Amino acid sequence: MSDVMIIGLAGGTGSGKTTITKKLMQRFGGEVSVIYHDNYYKAHHDMPYEERAKLNYDHPDAFDNELFVQAVRDLKAGKDVVCPIYDYSIHDRSDKTVIVKSAKVVIVEGILIYAVPELRELMDIKLFVDTDADVRILRRIRRDVRDRGRSLESVIDQYLTTVKPMHEQFVEPSKRYADLIIPEGGHNQVAMRMVVSRVRAHIYGEEE
Repeated sequence: MSDVMIIGLAGGTGSGKTTITKKLMQRFGGEVSVIYHDNYYKAHHDMPYEERAKLNYDHPDAFDNELFVQAVRDLKAGKDVVCPIYDYSIHDRSDKTVIVKSAKVVIVEGILIYAVPELRELMDIKLFVDTDADVRILRRIRRDVRDRGRSLESVIDQYLTTVKPMHEQFVEPSKRYADLIIPEGGHNQVAMRMVVSRVRAHIYGEEE
C-alpha cells in the first residue's frame, strides 16, 4: 500500500477550494503537494483563438482526463510528474510545464474531479466545498477579471451559457461521492480542524 494519501477537493467555481489548499500547505509545508485539474484542459493548438473561446470548458470532456489520471497514479506511487500549464488568456495549453512533486499528502483539486470514476478510485478522502451560487459568481468575476485578463461581459456571458448549466448538470450531482461536504470552505473552522487532524495523523503516523 502506498504511503501517499490522495485528497480530492471539489466544488463549484469560486467555492473556496484554493483557500483550503493554501491553509493545508501553509500548515504542513513540503509534506503536502497539489495538482490542479485545470492545468489538464485539452490542448487546442490547431484551433483559432475565436473558436477556442467558444468551447465549453465546464464539461468533463474538456479535460485530458487520461493524462490527468496517469499523473495522479504516478504521484500516488511516489513519483514526481511533469504537469502542463494552461494559459487562460489564450484558452490553450501553454508551452511551459511545472514539476509537481509527490508528497505524503497530495491534493487533487478541480470542479469536475468526481465526475471521473478512475480519479475517484485513486482518492483516500473526497472533500466537497459547498458555497452559495451568488458568492461563487462574484468570486469568479473578481478572479477572472483581475487575474486572467478577462472582460466583465465575457465572464458573465460564460457563466450564464456554460458555467451555471454545467455546474447543475455535473458538479452539484457529483457531491454525492464526497466523504465530507464543507459549507463555506476554508472559513468553516470545525471542518478545517477535522481535515487538518486527519492530514496530521497521516503525515506524522499518529493514532486516530
